[in-house]
Amino acid sequence: MKRNQLHKQVVQMAQKAKTASLQMATVTTSAKNTALKKMARAIMDQAAYLVRENKKDLKIAASKGYSKALIDRLTLSEKRIKEMAQCLLDTARLKDPVGEILKVFRRPNGLRIQKMRVPVGVIGIIYESRPNVTSDCVGLCLKSGNAVILKGGKEAFYSNKAIFSVLKKALKKTHLPAESIQLVDSTDRASVQILLKQDQLVDLIIPRGGEGLIRFVAEHSHIPVVKHYKGICHTYVSHKADLAMAHKICFNAKVQRPGVCNAMETLLVHRRIASQFLPQMLKQLQGAGVEIRGCPITRRIVKKGVNKASSKDWDEEYLDMILSVKVVNDLTQAIDHINHHGSHHSDAIVTKNSKEAEEFFRSIDSACLYHNASTRFTDGYQFGFGAEVGISTDKLHARGPMALEELTSYKYVIYGKGHIRA
Repeated sequence: MKRNQLHKQVVQMAQKAKTASLQMATVTTSAKNTALKKMARAIMDQAAYLVRENKKDLKIAASKGYSKALIDRLTLSEKRIKEMAQCLLDTARLKDPVGEILKVFRRPNGLRIQKMRVPVGVIGIIYESRPNVTSDCVGLCLKSGNAVILKGGKEAFYSNKAIFSVLKKALKKTHLPAESIQLVDSTDRASVQILLKQDQLVDLIIPRGGEGLIRFVAEHSHIPVVKHYKGICHTYVSHKADLAMAHKICFNAKVQRPGVCNAMETLLVHRRIASQFLPQMLKQLQGAGVEIRGCPITRRIVKKGVNKASSKDWDEEYLDMILSVKVVNDLTQAIDHINHHGSHHSDAIVTKNSKEAEEFFRSIDSACLYHNASTRFTDGYQFGFGAEVGISTDKLHARGPMALEELTSYKYVIYGKGHIRA
């Protein structure tokens, strides 16, 4: 497609989405829920079609030698398709945030002021690899009264297009404006740059993917961006930890799904229990296929199969079966390491001492902090939000899993009785 044609296509999508967003702001909760349920049924009815289209992407991925972690993110199994449908149903069951009155107050002059939750408007979501993001984001944006423009990565081109077509067809049979969901199906990266310049039509951009994509979006966008650059997540095992519990938590945080942003990338262990904890822990991780990159003390304790960690490893989001391991002197050193090398995403402490946990919580500047739990729970579905459109490590306007409430803003509604200002 020629550049001027592409520009025209993207601008028209944004214009249609803008018009639809004004209609979406007035749609009833019942209508939104009915639409989400119809889309969930459509996803299940078309599961075989979605798997066939997904196989086209997987074949291309295999020919290009993509990593196992990326192929895992790309794969649409029957289980994941069911989860996509269930996510839409769960979102339908959630409380509608639109129209919620956050605050009411009366001024001395008699004016009554209400602070009301409202949709953001048009949300652009630019994402890589994971095709289930297509349905998750559509569900959350519609339930929160927004229109959405989706731009998936080329590696999931056929999968995203198939999911979107199923959702769009179902949406046309509801009372919601069909133009409230849009998909930029061009693989030309220029389409992203065009979208990022539509600040008169698009209200918010949310990028989901690798650091390169997110930095590109943040650098080129004329529209406000909510982002996280990396998911460098830590687990600190205290000398006051239940070590059996720590084994389970650390193994889960690294191995359960290593190619996602809430997987553990660095394990910190208190020096008092390092000799007791690390040999068995690292053996278990290595047995699962994890490459260990350790500090000098770690390599003295476990002499076999531990590679030397470089200074760059502490700042690395592997998204793979690789783990950095460091022995620290105390909680203070663990906190300093996380605040210096972390990405403000998700970090955990394993300890039986509640005072330690509270100090950890107060001292670390991350969106999600865990006591005796795996960082893998940083997820909109796991938090009971239905799903999420992304994990924000920003502080304005949202932080952590972004779901329905984070896809809203607010406005003030003022009631008077002929009031005029003196």
